[in-house]
Amino acid sequence: MYTVISLTQRGMSERMSIKKGNIVELEIVDIAFGGRGLAKVDGFAVFVDQAVPGDRVMARVVKKKKNYAEARIVELLVPSSDRVDPPCEHSGFCGGCKWQFLNYEKQLEYKTRHVAESLAHIGMIKQVTVHPALRSDPIFGYRNKMEFSCSDRRWLLPGEMNKEGVEKGFALGLHVPGTFYKVLDTKACHLHPELGNSILDDIRQYIKGSKAPVYGLKSHEGFWRFVMLRHSVFHDSWMVNIITASEDLTVVQPLADLLMKKYPGIVSIVNNITSRKAGVAIGEYEIFLKGENVLKDRLGPYKFEISANSFFQTNTRGAELLYEKVREYAELTGKENVIDLYSGTGTIPIWLSDSAKTVTGLEIVESAVKDADKNCHSNGVDNCRFLLGDIREILAGIGNIPDVMIIDPPRVGMHKDVVGQVLAMAPEKIVYVSCNPATLARDLGMIKDQYEVLEVQPVDMFPHTYHVESVARLKRK
Repeated sequence: MYTVISLTQRGMSERMSIKKGNIVELEIVDIAFGGRGLAKVDGFAVFVDQAVPGDRVMARVVKKKKNYAEARIVELLVPSSDRVDPPCEHSGFCGGCKWQFLNYEKQLEYKTRHVAESLAHIGMIKQVTVHPALRSDPIFGYRNKMEFSCSDRRWLLPGEMNKEGVEKGFALGLHVPGTFYKVLDTKACHLHPELGNSILDDIRQYIKGSKAPVYGLKSHEGFWRFVMLRHSVFHDSWMVNIITASEDLTVVQPLADLLMKKYPGIVSIVNNITSRKAGVAIGEYEIFLKGENVLKDRLGPYKFEISANSFFQTNTRGAELLYEKVREYAELTGKENVIDLYSGTGTIPIWLSDSAKTVTGLEIVESAVKDADKNCHSNGVDNCRFLLGDIREILAGIGNIPDVMIIDPPRVGMHKDVVGQVLAMAPEKIVYVSCNPATLARDLGMIKDQYEVLEVQPVDMFPHTYHVESVARLKRK
């Protein structure tokens, strides 16, 4: 049984009421990085999931630490004027996108502010222009890749808990945030194009009607594991990747035949097989079932071949916006030698190839380097080269100082040894691309004594999530 406490009660310390299990009345005053609403109780921070500034809520305290607490909404007393009706029935329960209920213009505003605040508070970089975040267009149906998990047990929504006749023994969909075994049976996801939901539903019906068992996320037994859908924006075509725990063509081939016959837009169907227990939709090996073995798409004038497990920016139109900002900040005239750290499959080097003298990409993943070389060849690009290895080991051996350095690290940012090598190499210009405002601020804070941060442009590639990309323009002092 829980204690319900109104913070308007007299004779009681507000802060003392923040105990695990208590239900308290809170005014949401801000959004913290990570997407949670922020309330202050006698100066004490309480982070509330699924809340936005302007909300007044009754919330249950689920965690209490020395400096903060976490709570979940029990009742929305007064909704914020920034709230909108989310189109998805799973909004608030699904980990795919957690901000559907927040006005999109406000999403952009908060993302811009989070970048600026991270620079100021983590990197101690306060005198820098942070431009308003560039909006995504469209804000739904923008993802070109979606992964859906199979489960032998469906996670029910609150309204389904006491209903009779609700099927509980199957799910094909997205996870409840922060869990590996709670899977929603996602009938429609609004983040990818609508046709993807029809394809997904046919796969769902086939799996349910097959004799092969669905994989148990706790038992680690079963056949059907994941379904990955990829979409080519330029060609409006699809790749279907069916991930199973073992190989059995008698089970999966009829599904491939069915899908290819019904949907002319599907050009590739593959079967990845993995016996690993890890919940990762990548096979130990792959079988081609129907059509081509790759999906073809374009970024601007450049064409790319995308295999089932290769990396490609998940928002195609947003990637073009991002890369064009990189080109703008690099200020290339055709005479520059450029180095791109963490070059991946070569998308940024190829995008800059017509504006630079040479572009050298550094990448630790061998398959990505092979894809980068192949992408250059297919686009007739001959001024890019890619070096395989740990950047900490190969950057120092480059020799020539580049005119411009592009840095596009993973979410964890640059290793401190790489930071030291960048400072030792001392290129005139740096363009830093980041998907994490916190590590962006940390890394720029480590080089700010030698480089001036001239401006930062956030780019919203993931509407209805708190994630934001940023491009920073730096010049050596």
